[in-house]
Amino acid sequence: MVLRKQSYQNDELMSTFDLSVLFFLQMAFILGVCRVVGILFSKMGQSQVVSEMIAGVVMGPSLMGWLLPAWSAYVFPLESKPILFALSQLGLVLYMFLIGVEFDLGLIKSRWRSAASVSSAGIVAPFALGATLAWFLVGDASLFPLKTTAAQAMLFMGAAMSITAFPMLARIIFEQGLSKTSLGTLALAAGSIDDAVAWCVLAVVLASFQGNPAIALYAIGGGVLFGLVTLLVIRRLLVPLGQQVATAGEMGQGMLIFVLMLVMIGAWFTDYIQIYAVFGAFIMGIAMPRGKFAAELHRIIYPLTTAFLLPVFFVYSGLNTKIGLVNTPYLWLLTAVVLLAATLGKGVACYGAARWHGERHREALAVGTLMNARGLMELIILNIGLQRGIIAPALFAIMVMMAIITTLIATPIFERVYGSKASRAARDEALFL
Repeated sequence: MVLRKQSYQNDELMSTFDLSVLFFLQMAFILGVCRVVGILFSKMGQSQVVSEMIAGVVMGPSLMGWLLPAWSAYVFPLESKPILFALSQLGLVLYMFLIGVEFDLGLIKSRWRSAASVSSAGIVAPFALGATLAWFLVGDASLFPLKTTAAQAMLFMGAAMSITAFPMLARIIFEQGLSKTSLGTLALAAGSIDDAVAWCVLAVVLASFQGNPAIALYAIGGGVLFGLVTLLVIRRLLVPLGQQVATAGEMGQGMLIFVLMLVMIGAWFTDYIQIYAVFGAFIMGIAMPRGKFAAELHRIIYPLTTAFLLPVFFVYSGLNTKIGLVNTPYLWLLTAVVLLAATLGKGVACYGAARWHGERHREALAVGTLMNARGLMELIILNIGLQRGIIAPALFAIMVMMAIITTLIATPIFERVYGSKASRAARDEALFL
C-alpha cells in the first residue's frame, strides 16, 4: 500500500516536472509566432493587438491543430491549459490595470452626456438585434440546446452582441497615441460601460439557467459596491503614496508590492462575483494617484506585461476556437446575417449617438468603428455560454467569426476615417507651421 502510494506520488511529480519543462518551450513558441505574425500584419496596417489575436487562432485547432496535429498536441497538451490560463489572466489583469492608470476621469466629466449616449446606443441597438435573432433561432437544436429557453437565448445573444473588445479597444487607443485625448476617453468610457452591462446581463442568464438568483445579485450589487469603495475610499487613501513617490522621484519595491496586492485583490473580487477580473483591475487603476506615481507604474509594469504576459491571453483563447465548425452554406449565410446585425447594431448606432451629441463626423465614425470591435472579450463570453450549455458549438463558431471580422476591420477603418498616428502627427505639424 505504501509502495503504491509512493509510486503515484512520483508519477505525479514527474508529470508536473514535464509540464514545467514544456512551459518554457511553449513560451518561446508563443513569443516567436506572435512576433512573426505581428511583422506580417503590421505591413497590412493592423495593430499589434490584432496580430496577437490572429496569432492565437493560428496556434489553435483552427490552423496548426488542423495542419500539424501531432506538433499541436505536443506543444499544447490538454494538461498545460490550466497553466496557460492562469498566466493569461495575470497578463490581462496587469494590462487593464495600466489602462485604468492612464484613464482620465476629467475628460469624462466634461463630456459625460456623449459617453452615456454612445454607451446606451452601443447596448440597446445590438442587444435588440441579437435578441431578435435568438428568437428566430432558438428552435434549432444545432444552435441552441433544447434546455435553453427562448428568454435565456435572447438574453445571452443580446449580451454577446453588446460586448465590446474593451482590452483591444484600450490597446488600439494606446498604440494610436489617443489614451489621454477626448476621443480615446470617450471610446474607453462607452466601451467599459457596455461591457459592464453585458456581464451583468450574462449574470442574469446564468442565474436563470442555474435557478440561483444570488448569482445576479452578487454580480450587480457587488460590482457597484466595489466601484464605490475603490473610487471614493481607496482612491483618497492612496493620495499620500502619490506624494511620497513625487518627492522621492521613484517607486520603491515595498510600495510596488502593495500596489500589486491591491490589483490582485480587485481582480479576485470582481472575478469572484462573476463580473470578470479585468474590471476590478481597471477600476483599481483609475484609483491610483496620477503624476509621477502613474509614470512609475507604467515604466515598471508595462514592458514585461505587453511583451511577455499579454500574448498568452490571445493564445489561450485561440486554443479554444474552432472556426472549421462553420462548414455549410446555411451556417455561412447565418454568419453573414450575424455580422451585419452586429455592425449595424454597434458601429452605426454608436456613430449616430455621437453625432446626436455634437461630435464631428470624423470623430463619430472613429468612435463607431472602435466600439464595433468585439475581440476576445466576445470569445470569453462565448466560451462561458458554450461551457454552461447555453449555446451549441455551431453558434459558438459563428459568433467567433463575427468577433474576428469586426476586430480585423477596426484598425484599417479607423485609420481610414481618422488617420494613422503618423499622419495625424504630420497634419498637426503642418497646422502648427
